[in-house]
Amino acid sequence: QVQLVESGGGLVQTGDSLTLSCAASGRTHSNFAWGWFRQAPGKEHEFVAAISKSFDNTYYADSVKGRFTISRDGAENTVYLRMNRLKSEDTGIYYCAAGWVPGPDRRNYGTWGRGTQVTVSS
Repeated sequence: QVQLVESGGGLVQTGDSLTLSCAASGRTHSNFAWGWFRQAPGKEHEFVAAISKSFDNTYYADSVKGRFTISRDGAENTVYLRMNRLKSEDTGIYYCAAGWVPGPDRRNYGTWGRGTQVTVSS
């Protein structure tokens, strides 16, 4: 089984940059996609970014496209989310996920981390 642990969250100011990490342990061979989702207070669960395991194809929500970059290391032990030009709207709990098909559908992910808090002050 795969276990995911997010890290790198914190309190930053508008316009700052921050990099989140998601460390994976266990059997990652059966996972073909990695993703990041977030949830702001009082709002619905939102897709942020995803990356395929084999071909490094990336997918982004329109709200973060051009500002966020998802990547992974060659050993598939860690997936990253580089966030640039952060806005107050980016505030929320960020969750990493591992699954089968990269994209915005949560049903394609079977393993989830506990999340890391990102707070962007205006």
